[in-house]
Amino acid sequence: MTLFIISILIFVGVEALPGDLTEAVLGQSATPETVAAFRKELKLDLPPHIRYLSWLGGIVRGEFGNSLANGRPIADLIGWRIGNSLFLAATTAAIAVPLSILLGIVAALYRNSFFDRAISMVTLSTISFPEFFVAYILIALLSVQLIIFPSISNINAQMPFLEKIHAIVLPCLTLTLVVVAHMMRQTRAAIINILASPFIEMAKLKGLKKTRIVIFHAFPNALSPVINVVAVNLAYLVAGVVIVEVVFVFPGLGQLLVDSVSKRDIPVVQASGLIFASVYITLNLLADMLSIISNPRLRNPK
Repeated sequence: MTLFIISILIFVGVEALPGDLTEAVLGQSATPETVAAFRKELKLDLPPHIRYLSWLGGIVRGEFGNSLANGRPIADLIGWRIGNSLFLAATTAAIAVPLSILLGIVAALYRNSFFDRAISMVTLSTISFPEFFVAYILIALLSVQLIIFPSISNINAQMPFLEKIHAIVLPCLTLTLVVVAHMMRQTRAAIINILASPFIEMAKLKGLKKTRIVIFHAFPNALSPVINVVAVNLAYLVAGVVIVEVVFVFPGLGQLLVDSVSKRDIPVVQASGLIFASVYITLNLLADMLSIISNPRLRNPK
């Protein structure tokens, strides 16, 4: 139902774009006959609800149509690009998730210490800057000054795995700096909240070490909010990397979306938006399921 509503919003949003699509694609020098023929080819002469149902029926059958820019099937254009975006997101998640959880546990363990304040200040500073600003700073430092990593993360299927990793270091580092703060602070807050529970007091009275209490007693009981914040940030890594992909010219779905908007390639824009929404909804649904599994009390609120 959520995807159905989002599909309506995407279609209505595209319909509300100013200007005539056919004139934008063919150019102002196109004759009225050419414009009319092109509108008929794109089914723009049909009522909006008929075109929406036709587009939705094609999506259900797995047929996204053809691109207006090059005439290729949209499924072929999206296929390898969404694979690149998932590769970038998975690599970033493999670094950001363990790092943020570790920093959150240590910050909760040494609450109000110099380390806690320092790591909070650093992570809040990185999340306060927009992604493109962090990206350009990293390019200036690690690509221009030190010349360690490439400033353009162009990868293809023929590249070896390690070469791909080297090419995406800067976008991965940019995304890591952006998402670590949120996950780290949520982990810290969840653990500190659990530390005020009676069973933690009992563990202290038994003489257990603080490290053992935090790692083996507090953290497992704080998994539910931690899973939620991790899933939200993973959804951002997949669906919110448009700016980062554009900055580093990364051949992902976000770059394709921006290119399609500039070319008025409406079918590709609609398909990309629906795919982003599907990934975001799926990850949030998965987060709810994992939260219930990790916290049995959520299965029966009574």
